[in-house]
Amino acid sequence: MKDIKAAIFDLDGTLLDSMYVWEKVDVDFMTQRGIPVSKEYTDIVRSMFFETAAAYTKETYHLSESVEEIMQVWLDMAHSEYANNVKAKPYVVDYLKQLKNSGTILGIATSNNPYLLKPCLEHNGMDGIFSCICYTSEVGLNKSSPDIYLYTAEKLGVKPEECVVFEDIIEGLKSAKSVGMKTVAVYDSSNDDYMDEIKATADRFITSYKEMLDLG
Repeated sequence: MKDIKAAIFDLDGTLLDSMYVWEKVDVDFMTQRGIPVSKEYTDIVRSMFFETAAAYTKETYHLSESVEEIMQVWLDMAHSEYANNVKAKPYVVDYLKQLKNSGTILGIATSNNPYLLKPCLEHNGMDGIFSCICYTSEVGLNKSSPDIYLYTAEKLGVKPEECVVFEDIIEGLKSAKSVGMKTVAVYDSSNDDYMDEIKATADRFITSYKEMLDLG
């Protein structure tokens, strides 16, 4: 894309085939407490940052655990999977290296947590590729707001219009576009219900990073 200096990547569902982990965590956490997992719940929490999702879960289901305790349970449930089994999407490492070699600055904007992210990047060969990793918890707003993308662009030292954002969720794509960033939607099956809207919103839609490599 012309005049693009930086690429900002979401993590789960965009760089990583990891959404299954959170689906399992949701089911296991709720089942242990005798609570059915509803689509309404998963739709609401999917773009929230970690602490907000925990607070929402506590309030909605009147749980006795503190927000901090809920977050720790989630992290412990997910940690082994991220550290050992979660894989990068096919061709993504090749594409990241191609971008970096071309002089494009790379960053991550995620709702995830450093405790899970860092070991996962290491075992997938992505450590050292990104100039910055930014978390929605740092800006206090989820991806329905563009703040996380603006914050990441600032950390990378570029203007919003000089960025392209790679995302799998519709909320993130809309937010990034609202501040003048280019967008590439990355297919993930967890978002099948929103696929028509995702395709209509993004500047480009890909089912595999091989499509980006083929551009040279």
